Amino acid sequence: MTALTQPPGLAGAEPAELTGIRIGYARVSTGGQKLDRQVDALTAAGCRRIFADRQSGKDTDRAELRAALEFLQPGDTLVVPALDRLSRSLQDLITTVAELRRRGVGFTSLHEALDTTTPGGRLVFHVFAALAEFIRELIVTGTREGLAAARERGRTGGRPVVATPEIIAAARDLLPNPAHSITSIARLLGVSPGTLYNHIPDLRELRQARAAQAALPAGTPSAPLVAAVGDLLPVPAQRPGSKS
Repeated sequence: MTALTQPPGLAGAEPAELTGIRIGYARVSTGGQKLDRQVDALTAAGCRRIFADRQSGKDTDRAELRAALEFLQPGDTLVVPALDRLSRSLQDLITTVAELRRRGVGFTSLHEALDTTTPGGRLVFHVFAALAEFIRELIVTGTREGLAAARERGRTGGRPVVATPEIIAAARDLLPNPAHSITSIARLLGVSPGTLYNHIPDLRELRQARAAQAALPAGTPSAPLVAAVGDLLPVPAQRPGSKS
C-alpha cells in the first residue's frame, strides 16, 4: 500500500519541546478601528507579549508582524485572534505557517480553535495546503486549456495590434508635413510614438525629407513643384544655326 505523502511545506515535525511561551499578533485594517477586543483575547490566552499592526492584511510589509516572527524562538507559539488577522490569502497563510513549523514554532488561531502543536491542528493545515495546491492546479489547467482552444481558432495570446494599415497610411501622409511632429501625429492617431517607429521602417527618411523642405527659404517651392512649373513654361524657339 502506497503511503500518503504530506503536502509540501508542512511536512516538518511539530516543536520537539514546547517552551510554553505564547506570542500574540493582532491587526486592524484602519487607524479608526480598535485593537482592545483582540488584545484582551490574546491576553486571556496567555500571551506573554503582543505585537499589533494597523494596516490592511493585503500589505506584505507589516512591521509588527515581521517583528513578531523575528522574536519567536523554537518551541514558542504564535497566537492570533483569527486566521484573517494573519493573512487574507490562503496561500500566504499556508506559507507563513509552513515557515513557522520549519523553525520549530507552533501556531494557534483562537477563533478557529486551530493549534498546529496538536495532531488535529496539523491535520487541518495539511487539508488547507492540499486545497491550496488543488486550486492552483485547477487555475493552471484552465489557463492552458483556454490558450489551446484560442490557438485552434487562430487566436494567440499577447497584446492586440493597434497599428492597422489605415493608421500607418495616415501616418505616412502626415509625416512629411512640417506642421506635424511625431508625437502629435501619434496622439492624433491614438497610438504611441514607438508604434510609429516600429511599423514605419522609413520613418526617419520621411522626417529628413520634411527637414530638408523646412530648410528652404520662405516661398521656395519644393523640387517636385519646381519641376512641375518648369514643364508648363513654353520652350524658347531656337535661332537658326544654333546648336541644340
